[in-house]
Amino acid sequence: MDQSFLNVKIRGDSMWPSYKDGDTIECHEYKGEDVLRNDIIVFTHPFKSDTICVKRVKRVTDDGIFVEGDNPDPLSSEDSHNFGLVKISSIIAIKVA
Repeated sequence: MDQSFLNVKIRGDSMWPSYKDGDTIECHEYKGEDVLRNDIIVFTHPFKSDTICVKRVKRVTDDGIFVEGDNPDPLSSEDSHNFGLVKISSIIAIKVA
């Protein structure tokens, strides 16, 4: 399968301590492959179509994906605790392992 790669810049502290504000992560374009627990995905925010998010997959269900930021401070990340499950169709990319 031909993969397109993307460099995604982290903005904010939601993925700290794994990644800090300004870090760049290498991702590959999402092409429908399985999304697994602990993958880091890039997706369109469910309620803000002009906002792109980077979060860690915590749970995959038939209805969508539950994502969280890595920062242990619950106020540091807007994630599935705030907006619910992420639709598979909103995934843009997955971090290269």
